[in-house]
Amino acid sequence: MKTSQTSRAHALHLTHAHGSFSALQKLLHWSMAVLILAMLFVGVGMVTTVSRAHDVLIDLHRPLGAALLLLVIVRLVVRLRRGAPALPASMPPPQRAIAALSHWVLYALMLAMPLIGWGMLSAGGYPVTMIGAFHLPPILPVDVRLFALLRALHTWLAFALFALVLMHLAAALLHALILRDGVFAAMAPRVRHRN
Repeated sequence: MKTSQTSRAHALHLTHAHGSFSALQKLLHWSMAVLILAMLFVGVGMVTTVSRAHDVLIDLHRPLGAALLLLVIVRLVVRLRRGAPALPASMPPPQRAIAALSHWVLYALMLAMPLIGWGMLSAGGYPVTMIGAFHLPPILPVDVRLFALLRALHTWLAFALFALVLMHLAAALLHALILRDGVFAAMAPRVRHRN
């Protein structure tokens, strides 16, 4: 009995590996895409304004960062358990290597950015306010030099994330509009047609 269940699970995994991402993976991907773009624009707004909007943007930035941290952990677990569809056989090996590397760098940045932001606020002695009186606990001791270092790192990694997101978007458009090789379709939301 267990052997047949294992065989079926293995067959489903193989089918998934050559088809498309699961509905959960698609939901996580597109939800995070919206949140990451929102975070990048909120971050730009935070550093370019000294108006009262600055405080509003900070109050928005922190819970969004915490939500992204939670989502990226869930997404990594799902990705490691379910895998990903195989890339087209027509894709040259160097492009396959670049695609794999860029995805794992993207995951690393999505994980690092909220953790560094959390650590930065902790080192600066700032409360990591979520909603109302709910605060996240500090993860680092108060240290002015560490705060400055993490703030600079958070800024530079935000630029790197923005550049990688643009490259990811460009690659998605290339696969969707020019190559039409199924790479974009594997992550595209399924549209149901009514008869």
